[in-house]
Amino acid sequence: MSDAEGNGEITRSDEPEVAAVAVKALTPGTTDVPRAAGAETATAPEIPAPEVFVPEVRPRPSLPVNGRDGRPSGESRPEPHENRPEADPGEANSAGNGPETGRKEADPGESGRPEGNGPETGQREAGRPEGDRPEAGRREVVPDAAETPGNAPGEVREKGSGKPGEEDPGSAGLIRSPSELTPARPRGLAGLLWQDLGQAGFGVRRFRLGQARPHLEAAGQACLAGYNAVVAGEAERIDDLREELRGFAYEGAGMACATLDVLTITGGRRLKNLLSGQGMRHPHLIHLGTGWAYARLRMRPMWGIRSVHPLLRWLAFDGFGFHQGFFAADRTVGRQRTAGLLDRTRRAIFDQGVGRALWFHECAGVDDVILRVAEFPAGRRADLWSGVGLAAAYVGGADARELERLNTAAAEDGFRAHLVQGAAFAGAVRLISGTVPEHTATAVSALCEVDVEEAGHWTETAFVALGHNAHSGDQYQAWRAGVRKAWARRNRDS
Repeated sequence: MSDAEGNGEITRSDEPEVAAVAVKALTPGTTDVPRAAGAETATAPEIPAPEVFVPEVRPRPSLPVNGRDGRPSGESRPEPHENRPEADPGEANSAGNGPETGRKEADPGESGRPEGNGPETGQREAGRPEGDRPEAGRREVVPDAAETPGNAPGEVREKGSGKPGEEDPGSAGLIRSPSELTPARPRGLAGLLWQDLGQAGFGVRRFRLGQARPHLEAAGQACLAGYNAVVAGEAERIDDLREELRGFAYEGAGMACATLDVLTITGGRRLKNLLSGQGMRHPHLIHLGTGWAYARLRMRPMWGIRSVHPLLRWLAFDGFGFHQGFFAADRTVGRQRTAGLLDRTRRAIFDQGVGRALWFHECAGVDDVILRVAEFPAGRRADLWSGVGLAAAYVGGADARELERLNTAAAEDGFRAHLVQGAAFAGAVRLISGTVPEHTATAVSALCEVDVEEAGHWTETAFVALGHNAHSGDQYQAWRAGVRKAWARRNRDS
């Protein structure tokens, strides 16, 4: 069943046709990919990932963090734009769909990009060499750009030397903006896969515009910049980005590696090298990025790739949902479509990704996010709230007072535990990366009512409870449920 709107259904054909469709899908400005002539349509069998070696989890030294003031919600929601053509009959449609709710066309002065991002679930990345972990007594706090005048964001760290705010000389050369990470565009097929950073902007995407817009756009641009760095063969440049944006860049790197691995039929060699080498501190974001790749290739994760983490590979469906919510918002958010040919477990993880996309779609406007989630059927809202919590804590953009309103709305909807679970996952992922931004500390404290370390412990304990051979979708869902239970036990005992 081919779907010209790219809703996640799978089109399989001979290898030359797959490559041709993939190149068109990944060319800047192209989001909808027509089905190749004469191509057969079938459900690609899901290839179970073999068990891979995962080093032992070691607790990392405490990373005390400080809160920060957030940003106000910004302006009100724009009016809906004109109706779009209806989707193909093959698209899956959830019960209780509301009217299409898109966005008004952007003003000519707004930065534009063609019409159409990380859980961040939390297992502590294990087995880091001793010299690769932060020194005991050192804390790394990444302030936001707007709150550190005279200093590059992410360049000020507080150390155990007793000199708060002391600048780390080793970070003086970090890149402040993703647009500065500009590797040379390669020739040949790799050049056709190149991505324009403008695709991540909110103007032509017709997302809500608010004061958090530059912050959120930078996250999306960092993802595409990391993708281009891998395509250009300069993946090492990702580490030149400031720490707060580096995880997003590795999400794009995961997208690039998965794309190239599928097109060249390597079985996941590039992805495996990235996970075991340069990107070992960002495994969750890399697996999310693979979902972007499969959404662009119009294939189901993780077809053709074997060398991935047996449990974290399920995050690809989260990344798939985020991509569709971000780049195909009219269908996924406006008409509330889900990807076709997905079972209940995959749809739930897909919806967590859609929830993350809603945070961008509404430009971190808490009141608008609440209204948007309420438009979806009740059966989907639990996973949407989980994604909202994850994005609110990992990406940031709202202050503590706004996050309290988010807590209240989720509790009234009956899904407070899911919001907490998403925020706890985000905190754990930031801990694994070695850098906890102030907005993450603020959000975890406001949503989970604990510090980042305790929230990370919830996710680690729930993961360990699954045993050594966890690999199924049901076990991934049990991981999420374990975090919710840890939060419920704490509230009951307190």
